[in-house]
Amino acid sequence: MRIDGELVGSIGTGFLVLLGVHREDTEESARRMADRVCGLRVFEDGAGKMNLNLAAAGGKILAVSQFTLYADTRSRRPGFTDAARPETARPLYELFMEECRARGFEVQHGEFGADMQVESVNDGPVTIILDV
Repeated sequence: MRIDGELVGSIGTGFLVLLGVHREDTEESARRMADRVCGLRVFEDGAGKMNLNLAAAGGKILAVSQFTLYADTRSRRPGFTDAARPETARPLYELFMEECRARGFEVQHGEFGADMQVESVNDGPVTIILDV
């Protein structure tokens, strides 16, 4: 992930987490999301089954705050009234990362609210939407 051309976050094996914070999310929501992400078993085991979690795969987390996930696209110009305001979203985004670190994971991240260029190699591809 780059900001103004400068590399600010990079991982190998792991999860690119595009974290959207809803206007009704709470600290408990952030903690539950961290628990779900850190325990999700989607990495292949020796038999080729999605059976390993992030720890077993030796993975890391790249967390990107992404308010646009709550876009209302009923019109041609998206609205974002379901997304939390920055004064609510930033602390919950930071708490999510803190909780992942507390579970022993390295967490790389960008800058909240910055214009970031994010590159992803999606293995599989596997893309999962989690909503807690």
